[in-house]
Parts: sequence; C-alpha cells; structure tokens
Amino acid sequence: MAAEFKVMSSGSPTRKTSASGSAWHLQDKRGSTDVRKISVSHFFYPIIMSGDHMAEQGSFSMELLQMDVENLVHCPPKYGRPPLLAALRKHHTHAKKKAFAMFVASKEASIHSGVALGQWQCCRRTFKEPASIHRHVAGTHIAEILQHTRGILGQMLNRDESESLEQRPLSKEEPQDVSCWIPQNSHFNEDQLVNGLGEVLLYYCYCPLEDPHLICLWQKVLCEKLHLTGKIRVATEGINGTVGGTKVATRLYVEAMLSHPIFKVMVQEDFKRSEGGAECFSNLRVGVYKEIVPMGVDPDVLSYRLAGVHLEPEEFHKEVEKLLSKGDSCTDTVLLDCRNFYESKIGQFSKCLAPDIRKFSYFPDYVDKNLELFRDKKVLMYCTGGIRCERGSAYLRSKDVCKEVYQLKGGIHKYLEQFPDGFYRGKLFVFDERYAIAYNNDVISECRYCSAPWDRYELCSTHFCCQLLLSCTSCRQQGRTSCCLTCQAKGEVPDCCGPPAELKEECECTALRARIPQDVA
Repeated sequence: MAAEFKVMSSGSPTRKTSASGSAWHLQDKRGSTDVRKISVSHFFYPIIMSGDHMAEQGSFSMELLQMDVENLVHCPPKYGRPPLLAALRKHHTHAKKKAFAMFVASKEASIHSGVALGQWQCCRRTFKEPASIHRHVAGTHIAEILQHTRGILGQMLNRDESESLEQRPLSKEEPQDVSCWIPQNSHFNEDQLVNGLGEVLLYYCYCPLEDPHLICLWQKVLCEKLHLTGKIRVATEGINGTVGGTKVATRLYVEAMLSHPIFKVMVQEDFKRSEGGAECFSNLRVGVYKEIVPMGVDPDVLSYRLAGVHLEPEEFHKEVEKLLSKGDSCTDTVLLDCRNFYESKIGQFSKCLAPDIRKFSYFPDYVDKNLELFRDKKVLMYCTGGIRCERGSAYLRSKDVCKEVYQLKGGIHKYLEQFPDGFYRGKLFVFDERYAIAYNNDVISECRYCSAPWDRYELCSTHFCCQLLLSCTSCRQQGRTSCCLTCQAKGEVPDCCGPPAELKEECECTALRARIPQDVA
C-alpha cells in the first residue's frame, strides 16, 4: 500500500488517487512533477522510500520534514485505509517540538561556562530570555532541528509499527477480520456442535466499546460457527446476550468471550446457565443499539457506573430475611421488582413491590410518578439477570430520595441457583420460547379464564396478536386460547385473502391498563 506525494517547499495541497491508494500533493506554482512514495502499512505508518528513490532517501526525508503537514488536506483512501495524514501530523509535530526543546536545552549555560545560570550560549552569543534563544534557534538552526526531528520521527514510527493492532480502534468502513477471535474447533466434529445435551446462556457486560459494529460482526461469525441461536445486543456501553446451543458449543462460546481482550474482565460466574438449547430461539439476532437494555434513557446522560451497591445472593437473602421477619412493621425498606408485570405475575419475592408496567422503558416514568414510595427508604432491587438493575438503580439514585439502593448481583437467576427454596416463589420468566424455568413447585399465578392455579404462558392464538396468555389445559380445550374476549371473537372470523394483519404489540386487554400506575405510598 503506497500513497503518493508531490513534494515541494511551498504550495497548496491537491489530491491524486492512484491504484496504489490515496495521495496528498503539494503542487507549487512551477507545477513540479517530482513524486516520491511513502509506504503505508494497514495499521501503522512507518515511512519507507520506494526502490526507485533509495539513493535519494536522505534528501527526501528532509523534504518530507519540511512539508507543511499541518495544512495538508487528506482525502480518505479506498477501502477505509487508516489516514496517513493523521499519523504524520501527530508524529511530525511531536518530534519537531521535542527536537527543538532538546536543541535549546543543549545551549543552556552550565556552571563551568562562565555565564550565569538560566542563560543560553549559541553562535558566540549570550541569550538571557527564553524568547530570544527560541527566535535565534528557529531562524538560524532549522537544518539541525530538522535533522534531529528526522531521527526522533524514525524512532517513534518504528515503535508504533511494533504495537498491537488491538490498541487501535477500527473504523466501520475498514475491512474487518475477526478470525483471530474465533476459537479453533477442529477437535470437535460438527455433530457435537449440533446434537447432544444443550443449555442456554444469559450474560451481560458493561464496558466501553469503541467499535460496537466490529463486536457485532464477531458475535455473528462466532455464533454461526458454533451453531448458536439467540439474541445479542451490542452498544458502546457493552454487550447483553442470551444464546442457546449444545454444551460443547456454549463452552467454546464462553472461552471465546473470556479470551477476548475487551471481555477479559468477565469470569465464568457472569454466565447464567439453564437447561435448553438452540431450539429455545427461532433464529440468531445480533445488532448494534443505543442501549444494551432498552430503558429509554441515553447512556451518555445516565451511566451504569451510578448503579447501586451489588449484593451477593447470600447477602441479598439475609436482607430479605430481615425484611420479612419484621412483617408489616417494616416501613423503612422497599423490595423492588424491576421487571414487567407478566414476569412478576408468575414468580416474585415475597412482600415485594412489583410495578404493573408492560415495558422496562416505562420504569423511569414509574419512578418519577411514585417518588414518595422510595423517599428515605432502603431499596433492595432485583431483576432476571441483573442488567436492568444496573440502569434502574442508577436512575433511582439520580433522584436523590433513597437512603440506600442495593441490587441483587446476578439477578434472580443466580439467587435461585443457591436458594431454590428461598424467598423467591414461583417460576422465573425468560425471554425465549420456554417462557419460564422452574426451581421450585410453587404456582402463584392463575388461569385467565377460570382462575385455577396456572403459570404456563402461551401466545394468544389470534394470528396478529403477540400477547402472552395464561390459559389452563381445561380452558384451552374449550377454545379459550386468546388473550381477551375481543381477540377471541376476532379469531373466530375466517381469514380473508388480503395481506396478513400487522402484529400488535398492544391489545385491548393491555390498552386498558394504566401505562404508568400510581402506587400508594
């Protein structure tokens, strides 16, 4: 990869594109055609003369150093190559300043020079003020300065060339190779990645990502190679995912995550596991978003770093035990469920406050509308895997009304691994085609139609509605398979031959709910 320069002592920059890459030109008034080449690596910027000009390397280097790199106009090369100009400007400016400072320092008077300390001697003259020696050096010794600059610049570029690629963020346009982050699975046959005992992983990691699109690409390639399905959200604030596959495939996935230079902060315990597999998801969806959990508040405005104190499951268990032991007399602590109403309906902690909201993006409005519930209280927050508490607790703390804010580390998932018969009763809702996983035999919810104990969700049978329904076996056998009577009536009308109706996120039964409930303090 080579970029062309027309090098002159003065003139205005013009661009010339050649098959070898981008070019920056300094065309003087005489229209000189003296062209020299600079070789540019993919990621760093060592300056090397082309073979045709090796004999002129010394003189050309001087010409390069004399170029007005600060005023060069750069036009990005094809295929998103890193801009040479940025490195030249950065390194040239730094090297020149360093060379100038070193030269001036070498002229400072010593105790043996016979001149007062704090003065400079150069060209048989004495300079008492820094400005005067600077003017002298700049006007008289520019050749020496440029020679020193060339040596310093060479050292800097050689050092940069040896640095790791991982230290330089890639642009979205740049050809991106993620193969180095893909584990070798040649010691496993394809059948082991597709067939066999499976599991579902749930995880998240808040960490700055300079290039979320590159991480997104890597995740797609990685999951496809391992035959994993699931949903993964990537953003500049981190990653949030749940994937399913064979245990061989999920083990390789975790190893790949933990060996990635960005996600080395994670540990094995950050991955929550449950029985399942690739069949728990209809496909693989990986995308770049503004937030890794959709709360609707800009992460640049409200950072996860403001989250509450994390409590291990054992600590959280003790806090809940203390709360329950006081009964109704405990008025200084709130046990807050950060999930949606359909999640807490089938499983929750005893004596919790479970907001009747349909989306997590409603949570900030719920907090704003019910601030008095939390004023001067200790708040114990929990959610499925912990991620919603990260942002939710940060938002609650930003209101400056709570005495203390704590959150369950690892969420209900990790709590139930240690306390399957603890204070959480019922099933744990999950966002895949299982809908729920069980750690105990408690059933705390009931059938939508007959009120019999029931906690197995299914989708509304009306083809355009995507609401979840609790309808027991007996009621389903009677045809009660819709989320509400309105959907039931629509489902009995034969489909017409027109285009399929658009899927409805909200139905009549949910539209009647208060979007942001007002709970009594």
